[in-house]
Amino acid sequence: QVRVLESGGGLVQAGGSLTLSCVVSGMPFRYFTVAWFLPFPGSREEVSCISNESRGTRYADSANGRFVISADSSKNGATTVTLQMNNLKSEDSTHYYCAATQLSECGAAISEYRYWGQGTQVKVSY
Repeated sequence: QVRVLESGGGLVQAGGSLTLSCVVSGMPFRYFTVAWFLPFPGSREEVSCISNESRGTRYADSANGRFVISADSSKNGATTVTLQMNNLKSEDSTHYYCAATQLSECGAAISEYRYWGQGTQVKVSY
């Protein structure tokens, strides 16, 4: 059974940093991709993505230069994807969702992400 579990959300002042973690376990595929999403009217918007094979990454324009995504697949068959969020702004306040797809590289449509976590809340105060 695939499990996706996020953690690390919370309250931070504008300009500060926060680290989100996503642990993906039970994936029946050797190679897969994990991404972080924001709520978007009628859908969700990708913030950042990483391939667990190539470690290739992708960032939304709003995250480029401020967020860093990384992956660690060395622990008990699970992959931990970390999103380091720096120079946070009030508009970064929202619920962040982690999801995984069996496709091996970033660029997948949201419909390809079959495995989702419950999300973690980030609030940035002035």
